[in-house]
Amino acid sequence: MQAFLRTVVIAVLATLGCAANAAVVDTAQNGFDIEQTLHIAASPAKVYAALIMPAKWWNSEHTFSQNAANLSLSAKAGGCFCEKWAQGSVQHAVVVDAEPGKVLRLRGALGPFQGSGVSSALTFSLKAADGGTDVLLDNSIGGYMKGGFANWPTRADVMLAEQMVRLKKFVETGSPD
Repeated sequence: MQAFLRTVVIAVLATLGCAANAAVVDTAQNGFDIEQTLHIAASPAKVYAALIMPAKWWNSEHTFSQNAANLSLSAKAGGCFCEKWAQGSVQHAVVVDAEPGKVLRLRGALGPFQGSGVSSALTFSLKAADGGTDVLLDNSIGGYMKGGFANWPTRADVMLAEQMVRLKKFVETGSPD
């Protein structure tokens, strides 16, 4: 199953014409680490400006409210990557490092990890390269999850790869779709 999902990620990225590298780089009983790289044809300032507006590019399927328009991100230390809608709200993560055009680091358990004793450090590092920006995503996830992590590393890798592709498309074309 893990190999199948990895193949799907590679096929999706290839279909979308993205030069990307997505991988679960380390796994252990108590966690895993994902690294993804992607080149975006825009300046680091433009990529960062888009990155901090997840409502514009995040896939609605990966929200609690099923509507990415409900997402917000306050890009300052202590700021919230939150989701608010009429029936509720969710704090997805807290900003711990916000350096415009360089780094955005969030701490918190995204999505299905929120109900477990799991924490995550999600870092986006931006670097000017080849007339655009190389984006490195590093997501370190660890802690306790009832039943173990099983297929979660690959599932998280697939979800994050999709978000990276959507970010790239949004920055380059104005639409994540």
